[in-house]
Amino acid sequence: MPEFSQPFSGNKCERKLDKNELIRAVRFSIASEFEAIQLYEQLRDSTEDENAKKLLTEVAGDEKEHVGNFLRLLKELCPDEKDFYKDGWEEASEVMGLKD
Repeated sequence: MPEFSQPFSGNKCERKLDKNELIRAVRFSIASEFEAIQLYEQLRDSTEDENAKKLLTEVAGDEKEHVGNFLRLLKELCPDEKDFYKDGWEEASEVMGLKD
């Protein structure tokens, strides 16, 4: 799974990131955490080994916490973006007929 894609390819950046680059890197990090969750849960569901299931469940949970960490940072870096998420949440709730 490790791709080590741009902008760093496994190395630190030669210069400091500007705010927009940092925001994109945080979004990339969130996507990477979701990819890891998918992998660990898929592996867990593909084995009968109970020790592996326990560990993969634990590690997937850790990755979910990392998503929360990065979402908190993203909220700090671009506070207005939360309005888009709120609007999307409300729209989805309406379509599904759910109330919060």
